[in-house]
Amino acid sequence: MTLVTLIFTATKLAGVLFSVTIAANAFSFSRFKRKNLKSFKSPIDESLDILAEFNINPTSEGEEGFFFGLATAPAHVEDRLNDAWLNFAEESHCDQPESEPADAIMGSAGGDGGSQPSKLPDKEANKSMKKKKPLKIAMEALIRGFEKYEEIEEPSSNEECHHTVAAWHNVPHPEERLRFWSDPDTELKLAKDTGIQVFRMGIDWTRIMPEEPMNGSNATTNFAALERYKWIINKVHSYGMKVMLTLFHHSLPPWAAEYGGWRLEKTLDYFMEFTRVVVDCVSELVDYWVTFNEPHVFCMLTYCAGSWPGGNPDMLEVATSALPTGVFNQAMNWMAIAHSMAYDYIHEKSVSAIVGAAHHVSFMRPYGLFDVAATSVTNSLTLFPFMDSISDKLDYIGINYYGQEVVCGAGLKLVERDEYSESGRGVYPDGLYRVLLHFHERYKHLSVPFIITENGVADETDLIRRPYLLEHLLATYAAMIKGVPILGYLFWTISDNWEWADGYGPKFGLVAVDRSNNLARNPRPSYHLFSKVVKSGKITRLDRAQAWNELQAAAKDGKKRPFYRAVDKRSLMYAGGLDKPIFRPYIERDWRFGHYEMEGLQDPLSRLSRYMLRPLFAGKKALQHKDSDEFVLEQLNLVV
Repeated sequence: MTLVTLIFTATKLAGVLFSVTIAANAFSFSRFKRKNLKSFKSPIDESLDILAEFNINPTSEGEEGFFFGLATAPAHVEDRLNDAWLNFAEESHCDQPESEPADAIMGSAGGDGGSQPSKLPDKEANKSMKKKKPLKIAMEALIRGFEKYEEIEEPSSNEECHHTVAAWHNVPHPEERLRFWSDPDTELKLAKDTGIQVFRMGIDWTRIMPEEPMNGSNATTNFAALERYKWIINKVHSYGMKVMLTLFHHSLPPWAAEYGGWRLEKTLDYFMEFTRVVVDCVSELVDYWVTFNEPHVFCMLTYCAGSWPGGNPDMLEVATSALPTGVFNQAMNWMAIAHSMAYDYIHEKSVSAIVGAAHHVSFMRPYGLFDVAATSVTNSLTLFPFMDSISDKLDYIGINYYGQEVVCGAGLKLVERDEYSESGRGVYPDGLYRVLLHFHERYKHLSVPFIITENGVADETDLIRRPYLLEHLLATYAAMIKGVPILGYLFWTISDNWEWADGYGPKFGLVAVDRSNNLARNPRPSYHLFSKVVKSGKITRLDRAQAWNELQAAAKDGKKRPFYRAVDKRSLMYAGGLDKPIFRPYIERDWRFGHYEMEGLQDPLSRLSRYMLRPLFAGKKALQHKDSDEFVLEQLNLVV
């Protein structure tokens, strides 16, 4: 065989392999598209003056009602709390490990992307050096075992510091949070004045059990703190609100982290001791129970990425975390068992108890043709496994929904034409509707209702938050029209607070907080809009038009707003937050419920295909984006 023949044969083989790969990915995407991206006609009649009317005042005993609520968590709002998050935030990593080279350390999922260089000898301290630096990549990439490096040349220094929690050290008195422990009335009065029926709060495990209960719970339980929580819960009732109580909300006691936390079975035993103590004290005062909040998020960020306190995974754990025997599934298994045991104990003490879990769901879609597999893997890990494992121990299914994520390679893509929250979540109300229908189809045999246990957006300017609120409520109402049983909707959150590893950067509150002025509260326009909807149970065409037109006016004027997520040159978002925001323009795109025009795949090959096929679709009418309050639904088209 001549060299020319060999090259020709190899080229043909490569062409065949490439064609097969393209065909396989195209087939996978066509299946994904049919299942997840199929266009729909909104069941909302947009010609009516009242677009949605929730039944907040049922007139008969058997009639299904609907409640509104506000949600928060101990680690976000409680002062005088020496928990894992406070210890984590106070850490400051300066200098480097004494012996390990920089390229041997896994980059974290935090804001700075990970490792620091080894300390240099003094005589080299002022020289430049070439080194391998871990690329900042998204948490999802770390979960799938990616670790990327680039060689850079930079001046070295004797000391380089970064913070584990962004936008925390640069605000006044960050450890005070919102003083909910010492002064719950400020938040509770703000909540009450909106007219909500349900207030969601939590009990912090560390505060109740500050030490490992090796000799039983009685030896380590802080009964005074338990009585204080009971007093706060009674105070919620005194304001005329029901209580939804969360037992585990992303806060593992430091003593549990020292031995491995939810990696080990004994954490299940300790959690049940904590649960029994709490239930025995307050079971008669709690209307709704949340055993675990977003367990897969906690496990990913703690045990797979190491960007939350209590995990400290090694490289092997990170690389194998998604395997059936990996740390992710280990921890999720113990949490699922813990939920089931807590469910049984709560019902043992209170037959009429309503117990569920708050499950985080993002609407995931691929950016390019070769991102379908990564999207499917992510969904397979996060969408249904936990809820499937506890499905026989649920009185309701809690859904936490914030937006969509666009998967691209080893990370998440910032799509320039999409609107985003300050924390980097894509605004996509249609996704909530799709999620609710999808989950209802899977779990309707259980005959249990849904509760939107969290929905909200980080937006200091409040221009995005108002249409965001209304459009997601319309998505909820549309799902109810389609037969999804939904008991209520809780907005996240009342006042700006500590947002986990993003610190005080992203502003999720209906109420602004002036941390330099004794935590003075200033209700935003969205607070009053939310109050209007809650008290009337109605979403009007006029309110929708006004909120949307104000946002679009800002977009047309080229105004910008804060954005707390760093983005690389390929528009991949880093998992960590920023101490100070960058600024991003508002987007002129119609993302209202039922109006979002789903784009095709954006990789070069897909774009080329669309360009070549454009003449076939030249006669189709593009979607019209209108400024006025005249809303028109048009068919959504997705072209590969």
